[in-house]
Amino acid sequence: MFRALWTSASGMQAQQTNLDVVSNNIANVNTVGFKQSRANFEDLIYQTIKDPGVRSSDENIVPSGIQVGLGVKLSDVSKIFSQGSLKQTERELDVAIEGEGFFKIDFPGGGEAYTRAGNFQLDNEGYLVTPEGYKLSPNIQVNAPETLISIAISPNGKVTAVRNEGGVQTTEELTDIKLYRFMNPSGLKALGQNLFVPTVASGEAIEGNPNSDGFGKLAQGFLESSNVNIVDEMVNLIVAQRAYEINSKGITTADEMLRTVSTLKA
Repeated sequence: MFRALWTSASGMQAQQTNLDVVSNNIANVNTVGFKQSRANFEDLIYQTIKDPGVRSSDENIVPSGIQVGLGVKLSDVSKIFSQGSLKQTERELDVAIEGEGFFKIDFPGGGEAYTRAGNFQLDNEGYLVTPEGYKLSPNIQVNAPETLISIAISPNGKVTAVRNEGGVQTTEELTDIKLYRFMNPSGLKALGQNLFVPTVASGEAIEGNPNSDGFGKLAQGFLESSNVNIVDEMVNLIVAQRAYEINSKGITTADEMLRTVSTLKA
């Protein structure tokens, strides 16, 4: 019965983590480019009382053994990088990736990170930056804002500044937008702020041009919504809550059985 107490406790701890993951998904349902997470579990070791297949006599073997599991533990929390729906914003510096790939951004002072959130802005020097001020890489700078009419971004990453110079409309090609992908995106480490950094598990970033070689194409004036399905998450929330309650019942039942045993002598 002591074993049942700890087994049920492991179930409650696992469901608490599950609830944390589901709650984070729901909290970020409106976060641009957010990718939902899923908690995965595995059973703990087993106490083996009798191995399956041992001989019970010279002619017979035991068809199934006696093993009692000791509970559950968290195996991993994996990101699911499925495509989020595209939302039209009609803002020229909003760019969504339709398909595989990440934008790369530069950290001030060195370092790089990757993101699916394409809600870019211009900083005071004309660079395309994230809402936190991190520059898009390769850096794209728009000069002479007094002549700038608009910025056009094509599906294959070509960036063009449309200008009015002396009453004449001209175009200027700027630096192309590149995309990056990974052998195992689930191995990326989330930093918050919609940013990821590579790890040994993800592999090195592979650079490519949008809309070619399996990379997604760019959609100007759109943002990629979170891939969280709120209905599925509400169901997951209910399942986690019920599983937590059932495990607590296991503790209560084992406690009542122990109380019964302790009163036998009286």
